[in-house]
Parts: sequence; structure tokens; C-alpha cells
Amino acid sequence: MFRPVLAALALSAAALAPPAPALAQVRSFDQGHVHVTATADPKRLDFSVTVPATVDQVWDAFTTVAGLTSWLAPQADVDPRPGGKWEVSFGPGSSTAGGAIELVQPKSLIAIAAMAPDRFPTVRRERTDAVFEFEPAGAGATTVRLAQTGWKQGPEWDQAYAYLAGGNAQLLEALYHRFAVGPMAWK
Repeated sequence: MFRPVLAALALSAAALAPPAPALAQVRSFDQGHVHVTATADPKRLDFSVTVPATVDQVWDAFTTVAGLTSWLAPQADVDPRPGGKWEVSFGPGSSTAGGAIELVQPKSLIAIAAMAPDRFPTVRRERTDAVFEFEPAGAGATTVRLAQTGWKQGPEWDQAYAYLAGGNAQLLEALYHRFAVGPMAWK
């Protein structure tokens, strides 16, 4: 007799309890040498790659014109200080990519208010936060991590998020290639 009453009480209590929060949807995959984690709630993109170069070499590749043009694009404008530019382009008439530097911790971190590609005008204007971290990973190797946050709601934001999950992986794969194979020979 007590079992049916206890079962009914348990079912009633379960029905009155607030629903459990949904677990964040996480998708992880590798694109070349880059590991990508895309988290849906809250939206966040995380990337990591270990490149065959010292922290000093990788830092120079991120913070100098010669460095950026050796792997990311044929034209660059970089001023590694808060408020400075971290921008690249692929030639006259092409739009810029990159953003404005918000924070620099020499040889360990660069935070950028990142511009999305032109096809996402709202996201480009309102920007996301991109934080690059640099960590020694043994003799002659550095792990670069990129966390991209600040995503808002809406179809354009969702499209930019999906696009940059692959696009930023390609960016870091280009960095890996720069040190594993050599600098880009832009035509």
C-alpha cells in the first residue's frame, strides 16, 4: 500500500520541479592540425594548434607586418598596443580583416575586437572578442589558443558563427603551415 502512495508522491514532486537546464551543445572536431570546439550556449568558438616555432617566433608572426604577411595575407597593418590595428587585406580593393587590439600581454596574449567578413555587416560592425594566447609547448614549439566570444542572437550572427568555426581554423592552419613548411609566397 505504501509503495503506490510513494510512487504517486514521487511523480507529483517530479511534475512540480522546475525543468533541469539544458546542457550546452558542444561540437569538437579537427581541421588539419587545428582542434576546434564550438559551444552553442553560450556561443563560443575555441581553437588550438601547436606550431613548430618558439613563442618569440610566433609572437613576431602576430605582431609585425613582416610576420603577418608571412602567413596570413599579402598586406598587413599592425600596431601591437591597445587601440592599435591588427588588420590584413589581400590587395587593392579588397576589404580588411582583423580588428582593433584591445589588450596586449607581450609574448602571451593579444585580445582583438574582431571584424567579421563583409558578408556579415551587423557582426562586422558590432564585433566579437577574439583572444589569442601563446604558450610554450616544449623545445621549439608553441601552442596558440584562440577563444572567440561576444556572439549575439539572430540569423546573421548564427551564420557568422558557423562560417568562422571553419574560417578561423583555416587561419590557424595557415600559421602552422608557415612554420612547418615556410612563409607564404603571395602572387
